Amino acid sequence: MIVREILSKTVMTKTAIPGLDYCVNPYVGCGHGCRYCYATFMKRFTGHKEPWGEFIDVKVNAPLVLRRQLKRAKPGLVSLSTVTDPYQPIEKKYQITRKCLEALLEYQFPVSILTRSPLCLRDLDLLKQFETIDVGLSITTHDEGMRKIFERNSPSIASRVETLKILHREKISTYAFIGPMLPLDPAELVERLKGLVGEVLIDRMNYSNKVKALYRKLGLERYLEDDYFHLFGNELKSLFEKAGIRVTMIF
Repeated sequence: MIVREILSKTVMTKTAIPGLDYCVNPYVGCGHGCRYCYATFMKRFTGHKEPWGEFIDVKVNAPLVLRRQLKRAKPGLVSLSTVTDPYQPIEKKYQITRKCLEALLEYQFPVSILTRSPLCLRDLDLLKQFETIDVGLSITTHDEGMRKIFERNSPSIASRVETLKILHREKISTYAFIGPMLPLDPAELVERLKGLVGEVLIDRMNYSNKVKALYRKLGLERYLEDDYFHLFGNELKSLFEKAGIRVTMIF
């Protein structure tokens, strides 16, 4: 892993993602190295030559810059994060996300976190102090074998489910992001998430060209077809709603 410490002029930027006002990305790149990740487009702007998942730029001055921006910003919902995982492994060392949360807490900006990592539990002391916050775990399949293929350096599915269980027990608002939908069993995934989340977001594989060769090699081509996403997506929606969980279909 190639790690660089960089300085940023801005950290909190406006976003056009529905329901969000701002995004804060403490890092450039991500150590989870998911094979399908849309955020690889960032390389066009950063000039990195290394493969996605093999470099991380650490915005070491992010908390300082964020505090400066918060002083003059109109309150709004802040996403942590949109093009990186705020709790990827390197966060254990640098704690940039934690320090950004401390800044956001000072101004009580509402926050929405999305991660694949149980490391977010480290910051429960901060999460509990926000007036408005939710934490989502990306869970793209029930199948640990598929996780190992497509999300090679990410935490296990079981650890993510357990993280949601702890967050829910601690009365933190939780959601799950099933996106992109990898090969999965809707009934099994719903059963694992029942009672742990208040909402589920479901999305298809939007950048299939990145993974077509891998799907073909594994004989999984049918899981890239429109019928798969629509049939299984609607089945997920129906089962979650029967369990009393709100569902948002993004496709």
